[in-house]
Amino acid sequence: MSDAHLFAVGVVLAWLSGVRVYLTVFGVGIAGALGWLELPQALQATQSPWVLGVCGLLTVGEFFADKIPGVDSGWDLLHTLLRVPVGAFLAAATMSPDGQLGAGALAAGAGVALTSHVLKSGTRALLNTSPEPVSNWTASVAEDTAVVGGLALVFAYPWITLGIVVLISVLVATALWWIWRKLFRRKPKAGVAASG
Repeated sequence: MSDAHLFAVGVVLAWLSGVRVYLTVFGVGIAGALGWLELPQALQATQSPWVLGVCGLLTVGEFFADKIPGVDSGWDLLHTLLRVPVGAFLAAATMSPDGQLGAGALAAGAGVALTSHVLKSGTRALLNTSPEPVSNWTASVAEDTAVVGGLALVFAYPWITLGIVVLISVLVATALWWIWRKLFRRKPKAGVAASG
């Protein structure tokens, strides 16, 4: 893969990590362990049986925790401390085939992971204001599907996957901004409106 392709893969892995960190690491590791991919040197740690086992168990735990309104927001808050550094590592490890993790790649990965994490957490916080659980489950399943789909596509079609990730981010950010404005728009005071 060219450096440009590795850049696209690294950015997408960082973005996926901001949404589902354990599933992303497990997916990368299992693809390397089964020989589907030749992982860069620094990413080969994800193939370790220990990493695969722990991430596999935590993926199952996250799958269920993320479906429960309220619990999902607490889970997101707690995982801010994990998703961002893991996203930074995945990006830098992908962009550094020699195993040397560059500061620029780490910073880029951290920024991308933080962005997707904030978009995910913001969306789920807004959905938790709704009394019914269906929207929460739908959002959670959509996130699971996006991460699995992203992992399936990124190594074969890195630029297309990066384009999809950017489009999803823009759409979610726009929707969040629109909903935020609708919910928290200041209404004029009755006295001011009457005098005008």
